[in-house]
Amino acid sequence: MKRMIAPLALALAATAPLVIATSSAVAQQDQSDLAKVDAAIRALTTLTADFSQTDRNGQTLTGQLTIKQPGKVRFQYQKGIPLLIVGDGKALTMIDYEVRQVQRWPIGNSPLGALLDPTKLSKYGKMVQTGDPSILSVQVRDPKRPEYGTISMIFKKDAASPAGLQLYGWVALDAQNNRTSVRLTNQRYGVPVADSAFRWTDPRPKGRSAGG
Repeated sequence: MKRMIAPLALALAATAPLVIATSSAVAQQDQSDLAKVDAAIRALTTLTADFSQTDRNGQTLTGQLTIKQPGKVRFQYQKGIPLLIVGDGKALTMIDYEVRQVQRWPIGNSPLGALLDPTKLSKYGKMVQTGDPSILSVQVRDPKRPEYGTISMIFKKDAASPAGLQLYGWVALDAQNNRTSVRLTNQRYGVPVADSAFRWTDPRPKGRSAGG
């Protein structure tokens, strides 16, 4: 595994806000960086990557992430993990094949909505200092809807990525303070992704097949 980029960036992004000088220069730089992140998210058409997901208890799962804008996402977990998370552009669905349960909620009600809906970034995004000029961290939280949680996305400057920023990972914090960190590797942008990638098989009885 390559040397971790900005080792504390993910942790810092999810902790208490740092004290930042409120000078005009800093404010202008933050606005400039926020615009760069906004451009990177809007320029992202498709993305495939390997992910490593670590929860608050230190348990780590791996798998493959697939994104297709607008709003489609798939988390395919490693072999032996009977979970699947799929977003169809409107809602996120979590399927647990072991217990045959399906949970569904609007994408906008999830911290992940900020990655799939650029309007959330422009409304609620706030830059977080990382101490590394090559790493940008943006925290997104709707102050009027704290139950939607918080996401802190990490981007690395990379000329080959959309708008010059590579999505490195994120930290999501839900309303119950359950923290999940995700790191990406082997990112590939603009690759063909079929809409069938965001369908799923319904494990519930009576042949219900809401996922296609």
